[in-house]
Amino acid sequence: MNIVVCVKQVPNTNEIKINPETGTLIREGVESILNHDDANALEQALQIKDTQPDTKVTVITMGPPQAKEMLQECIAMGADEAILLSDRALGGSDTWATSNALAAGIKKIGEYDLIFAGRQAIDGDTAQVGPQIAEKLGVPQVTYVKEFKLEADEILVKRALEDGYELLKLRPPCVLTAIKELNTPRYMSIRGILKGAKADIRVWSAEDIGVDQDTVGLKASPTNVFRSFTPKPKGKGVPVAGDTAKELAENLIKGLKEKHII
Repeated sequence: MNIVVCVKQVPNTNEIKINPETGTLIREGVESILNHDDANALEQALQIKDTQPDTKVTVITMGPPQAKEMLQECIAMGADEAILLSDRALGGSDTWATSNALAAGIKKIGEYDLIFAGRQAIDGDTAQVGPQIAEKLGVPQVTYVKEFKLEADEILVKRALEDGYELLKLRPPCVLTAIKELNTPRYMSIRGILKGAKADIRVWSAEDIGVDQDTVGLKASPTNVFRSFTPKPKGKGVPVAGDTAKELAENLIKGLKEKHII
């Protein structure tokens, strides 16, 4: 079985700061990490490999040259190969342009049975790239995968919804996007770290993957971030006392009147 996992290097949100004047992210000195949901996607691929040793897991990302470090970590976790799409022509891509590049990269990889991706990236929170890749490759997709089971030539998944779950059955090839409840990502092993450090990370340009350069990059992106900002903190809450619903309502109204709100 051939599995492709789409991953992304993102800034550690615990260290994110916003420039108050420009409204943009301050990236200097901020640690970059493997996107959380992508780690769950990779873990699911590796679990399949654990039970089916003939499985090949290839990770692919689009980003600057330093994204190689993240790909080395993916290999250290157990992935077999890693590919970096890196080219100035790809810079500034929004989700639509990014999915064009990744879909072209996956086509260049060749045969695949499953494509895993994280539900969304913590720096964008759009949850769009995975579904867009599926549409551009013309394969079925299931998002927000909470449980996964492989039975013969069929895949059984539980998809998380706001008010419950969906149980779905589909056949490969397909795209599945993972949420954190799917599994617990493994740690890198010592042997894996050594393998990752020596790994040959393939770097492909826009020309290498044969993507139409009018469909990638900043100029081809129909959406862009106008401004980022830190929301103002909410005021401190005021508890309302009362043993019954009636008492709670009366005390709430009394407090609102005292503050001349009503």
